[in-house]
Amino acid sequence: MAPPAIQVASIMAAGGFAPGERRILEAVNIGASSLSLIGSAFIVLCYLLFKELRKFSFKLVFYLALSDMFCSFFTIIGDPSNGFFCYAQDYSAHFFCVASFLWTTTIAFTLHRTVVQHKADVEDLGSMFHLYVWGTSLVMTVIRSIGNDYGHLGTWCWSETAHTGKAIHFITFYAPLWGAILYNGFTYFQVIRMLNNVTRMAVGILDRSHQIDSRTDMKALNRWGYYPLILIGSWTFGTLNRIHDFIYPRHKLFLLSVLDVGFAALMGLFNSIAYGLNSSVRRAISERSEISKVLDIASNVYSRFPEKLRKWFPYSNLRNQQQDEIELIPPRVQDR
Repeated sequence: MAPPAIQVASIMAAGGFAPGERRILEAVNIGASSLSLIGSAFIVLCYLLFKELRKFSFKLVFYLALSDMFCSFFTIIGDPSNGFFCYAQDYSAHFFCVASFLWTTTIAFTLHRTVVQHKADVEDLGSMFHLYVWGTSLVMTVIRSIGNDYGHLGTWCWSETAHTGKAIHFITFYAPLWGAILYNGFTYFQVIRMLNNVTRMAVGILDRSHQIDSRTDMKALNRWGYYPLILIGSWTFGTLNRIHDFIYPRHKLFLLSVLDVGFAALMGLFNSIAYGLNSSVRRAISERSEISKVLDIASNVYSRFPEKLRKWFPYSNLRNQQQDEIELIPPRVQDR
C-alpha cells in the first residue's frame, strides 16, 4: 500500500469523491502529517543536541524518528510539475514509511535479546539493523514500481488503480506492515511475561519499599505492550480501505477514507510520543531548562510559608516526584 498521500490520490483518481470531499481529505492529510513531522523532528533534534541520549537504545529511536520525519515530509509535499518529481515523491514516501515500522521491529528485537535472552551483544548488530531496514525498504519500493504508471491530480501523485497495481501495493506495504505488527506483539508479550515472572519471584525476598519500586517499574514496563497498538491503530483503517477498494473499486467510503488518511498520517506523532518522549529525554530537557531553577526558587519560598498558608496554597515540587517510567531498556538489565 502506498503512503497516505498516494492512497488519497489513488482514491480520488477513480472519481469517487466530490471536490469538497477531496479538499477535506487533503486538509486532513496535511494537518496530521504536519503534526507527525513536528513530533519526529523534535526527537531528532533532542538526539543531536543532548549527548547523554546517544546510547544504542535511543539511537534506534532516532532512526525511527528520522524515518517518520521524511515519511511525513514526502507525504505533505504537493503535486510535482513533472514526472520525475512525481516518481520521487511517491517512492520516497513509500521507502521511509516502510523503514519506519521496520525500525520498530529492531527495537522489539533489542528488548527481547537483552531481557529474555540475556545477551549483551546488541550494539554489535547495529550494521545488520541498517542493512535489514534500509535494504528491505529499498526492495519493497523497487518491487512496487513494477507495473505501475503515474500521473497527478490536484496536489498529489497517484499510482495505477488496476488490480495488479493494487495487489503489488498490498504486498509491498501491508504484508510487511502486519508482519511487523505480529512480530512486535509476540516479542513484547514475551518480554513483559519474563519481567512479570521475575517480579513475582522477587516479591517474597524484597522489603516493602523495594516492592513498591518494583510495582512502579512494572507499571512502566507494561506500557511496552501498547507499542504494537500504534501500528495497529495507524493502519487498520488503511487496511480495511484498501481491501474495500480492491473488492469495490467504484464504491468509495468517504468516512473510511478520512479515518485511513488521518490515522496513517499520525503514525510519526504516535511513535515520537511513545518511543521518544521517555524519562531520559524529559530529564535532559529539564536539566537545561531555566524552569528547573524557577522550581527550586519557588520550592524554597514555599518552604518558608506558615503551615496554614501551605494548606491553602498546595505546591508540588516536580523535581522530587518519583520517576514513574523507565527508559527503553531497564537500567537493571543494562548493568548485566
